[in-house]
Amino acid sequence: MRRSLTAAVGILAAWMLLDLIAHRFFLAPVYEATASLWRPFDQMNVVLIYAVTIVLIGVVIGIYSLLVRPKSLGAGLVLGALLGLALGTASGFGTFVHMPIPLSLAWGWFIAGWLKGFVAGGIAGAVIVDS
Repeated sequence: MRRSLTAAVGILAAWMLLDLIAHRFFLAPVYEATASLWRPFDQMNVVLIYAVTIVLIGVVIGIYSLLVRPKSLGAGLVLGALLGLALGTASGFGTFVHMPIPLSLAWGWFIAGWLKGFVAGGIAGAVIVDS
């Protein structure tokens, strides 16, 4: 349990850093150019943002802990790459299908989602290992 909690905190910290870099630096110009699509920052539900993040972290940790054998960094990276591919595809191109977002934003969300999954799997694989 302690290793799972340590991995979860590590994933949360890594995701916060990745989100800062992706959204505040690389994707900020795209958000500014499409401002009519987004809620103003002060109207965003921060509690919901963190609730979704915690659920996603719980899913990564849960799948890795319960289903991956043997537990290793390599296994965590493979799991993370696959989960990141699913999350990135759904958030980036899934949104592109339904909303008039620029293709560059779909690609940005896809890459960011894949990276976040890969990093989460790597952290889980590095921290939660078979003893």
